[in-house]
Amino acid sequence: MDQSVILQLNGLTKQFAKQSPPALDHITLALKMGDLLGLLGPSGCGKTTLLRLIAGFERPQQGTIELAGRRVCGEGMWVPPERRDVGVVFQDYALFPHLTVMENVAFGLKPLARRGKLATGQVKEEAQRAIALVGLAGFETRYPHELSGGQQQRVALARALAPRPSLVLLDEPFSNLDVQVRLYLRQEVREILRSVSASGVFVTHDQEEALSISDWLAVMRQGQIEQVGTPEDIYRSPQTRFVAGFVTQANFVAAQRVNTHWETALGNFPALASTNFTQGELMVRQEDLQLQADGHGAWIVRDRQFLGREYRYTLTSANGQTLYARTDADTRLDLNETVVATVTGDRPTVFPLGLA
Repeated sequence: MDQSVILQLNGLTKQFAKQSPPALDHITLALKMGDLLGLLGPSGCGKTTLLRLIAGFERPQQGTIELAGRRVCGEGMWVPPERRDVGVVFQDYALFPHLTVMENVAFGLKPLARRGKLATGQVKEEAQRAIALVGLAGFETRYPHELSGGQQQRVALARALAPRPSLVLLDEPFSNLDVQVRLYLRQEVREILRSVSASGVFVTHDQEEALSISDWLAVMRQGQIEQVGTPEDIYRSPQTRFVAGFVTQANFVAAQRVNTHWETALGNFPALASTNFTQGELMVRQEDLQLQADGHGAWIVRDRQFLGREYRYTLTSANGQTLYARTDADTRLDLNETVVATVTGDRPTVFPLGLA
């Protein structure tokens, strides 16, 4: 195994009931040291199950897991969660309500002391270091109910980081927080993990969150990985229609191939010579639509949302088609106004019809 790889999954399969489809179906994935991997997908796609397998809370039917070059699962090997050298941050924080911040963070260090890997006198010192790392110095004697949601999540992160694990697992860590706290804390968590050179895997169903803080992104669907890549690559070059729709929230417009081009309701576009299908769907990101007021246009503005830096428009055509467009805040169109919609870029992506 490559020494720079902190996590290696090979052929992981998990099925909860014999008659049901697998929750995970032959997952193979690698993560390098210091990187943050986002698992993105809709509810029920298997992302939390995958996280639980890595943590050791579930056992797979097939496949292997290696952490920092050590096999912890598969082919007769099974290492329990407390000996896997991973830290876990749960969605609901999972703090002990009767323990103070210091006691909660120290709780994760005591097993190391019992196994002789940490001197008893160092437990408080290491807990204090982790508390300071997450910006909660001075809160050591407070109880969870005396903290805000964001502060409780910081305590959970400090508890996970205190033993200095080789890998940190985060299960939708920001979903219970208010929007402003979530935006601030997710960036802060990324910076904290980087400051200690920690590797991490986090689960989310929020596209913006996944794109903003991941080094690598694995988009999951029905127990399988549809695409792995950098956030930029996945957003700009989705390999499947599902990834295009889920990650970019793109529009899809019917496309008919005629000779060397595609005919669509948004105009004609050149087709690749290698294309072997004639019915398709043109993918158009919301920000790639340009709108111009025109009394002879084919689209009508049915809704307008002001989002601060931009507007989001809902457009409909005479035959009932719907488009969503995002423009800068200087492009303000009136409701029921007729517009021309054009696509930026020379060769938009076309997916074969019927491939969801």
